[in-house]
Amino acid sequence: MPQSMISSSSSTTVTLVDGWRTCSSCGREVLQNADASPSHTTFGAKPDGTPYVVELGANWVQGLVSPGGPENPIWTLAKKYNLTNTYSDYNSIETFNETGAVNYTDLFDVFEDAYSTLEQDAGYILSENLQDQSVRSGLSLAGWTPRKNMAAQTVEWWEFDWEYAYSPEQSSDVFAIVNYNTTFYQFSDQNNYVFDPRGYNAFIKGEASTFLSANDSRLLLNTIASNISYSDTGVTVYNQDGSCILADYAICTFSVGVLQSEDITFTPSLPTWKKQGIETFSMGTYTKIFMQFPPDQVFWNTSTQFFLYADPVERGYFPIFQSLDGPGFLPGSGILFVTVVSSQSYVVEAQDDETTKEQVLAVLRDMYGPTNVPMPTAFMYPRWSLEPWSYGSYSNWPPGTSLEMHQNLRANVGRLYFAGEATSSEYFGFLQGAYFEGQMIGNLIAECVRGNKSACGGEVDYEVLHGTTPVEQLNVANGWDVTSFQTYGF
Repeated sequence: MPQSMISSSSSTTVTLVDGWRTCSSCGREVLQNADASPSHTTFGAKPDGTPYVVELGANWVQGLVSPGGPENPIWTLAKKYNLTNTYSDYNSIETFNETGAVNYTDLFDVFEDAYSTLEQDAGYILSENLQDQSVRSGLSLAGWTPRKNMAAQTVEWWEFDWEYAYSPEQSSDVFAIVNYNTTFYQFSDQNNYVFDPRGYNAFIKGEASTFLSANDSRLLLNTIASNISYSDTGVTVYNQDGSCILADYAICTFSVGVLQSEDITFTPSLPTWKKQGIETFSMGTYTKIFMQFPPDQVFWNTSTQFFLYADPVERGYFPIFQSLDGPGFLPGSGILFVTVVSSQSYVVEAQDDETTKEQVLAVLRDMYGPTNVPMPTAFMYPRWSLEPWSYGSYSNWPPGTSLEMHQNLRANVGRLYFAGEATSSEYFGFLQGAYFEGQMIGNLIAECVRGNKSACGGEVDYEVLHGTTPVEQLNVANGWDVTSFQTYGF
């Protein structure tokens, strides 16, 4: 099956399938676009002066495998390519506020008790075809009401926002639980942090090397698409450099953020049902801010993995620090990083590094004392919300949004098909979501190319939407491949 892949970074954006060929100069002006994926860079310095490698994007294998259950395909690939990784121990945590070390770890159990009730209620709503609600509503009804308790707000951020890059108010109760269960209750509750010097995307390059040769002409790196013209007979992709490519079929893996931007256009304009699907879903931003301190002036407990900070005023203000200078990671590196999401990401990504550095150091000095925190020797962070090839990090499912609406985001138009983490109804936001969706669409188009007309009728879409999701819609046609009532990893 001849293929051509257009990419403006390490991630594939448009895959052109079967009968692809170049066409004459098209003269279209475009901006850079692509789908977000594992992305790494060099940072700081080792004792010998060479740099470390840190991941800017995806960093964990989330959900591995449990006895008797299936294995997460990302874990399979991580093992196949020997990715360096370490188990993230979420019990290895210290808690702080503006006065220094304060123990509020008892709140974890209180939250998790409420979350268990939330899970049960979400299962009832799903199985009885009732109206969805926000996670905030579900938690409140389960007895979790943090209100102005900033320690409780921070525990909630750690338990929820840190995973979904959005707050409980902005997230679907039902589909957040579906999303959690299909990964952590199906595979396992383990999260392994990847810090391979080759980069997390080593497994992507490894798999690509099985069908692409060095400098393969079918892989068009740094080729930026601006317009996709589609029909029932083929697809044409117009590029910034004036070139264009025709194909019998194409797979678009632009992120929700890129699809919602004006950087990519479609001819004809996408139908209303497709636009509704795109505009309804959310693109989260997850920003890791890296610091390296002199190894002989490390001020945190390097035997602890996580350090949670409750700001007295603002929820989610530089709330979670992670140490890479510890057992199983990069001991002696002096590397610490802090994560922000959503609106805090937008703030730090819009301001200069020096302003952010001062803010982070102020928090650390509240936590550890003003004289105990030296200046970092290296400081760096990405700006995902401003990257024109991603406009964010990964997708989220808003409250009150039905499976029909998500299927409209997922469904093809003509011979243009869509894939990526966001099109996964059960694994959205996870690498395995992108894996499963790409595999499904690839197999579907392969059948079309082989002449199996029954496979080429197109994916289901919904011009008339309903507010709930009846049980009979929980099927493969809507991307529902496994039950969300999983127990293997529980």
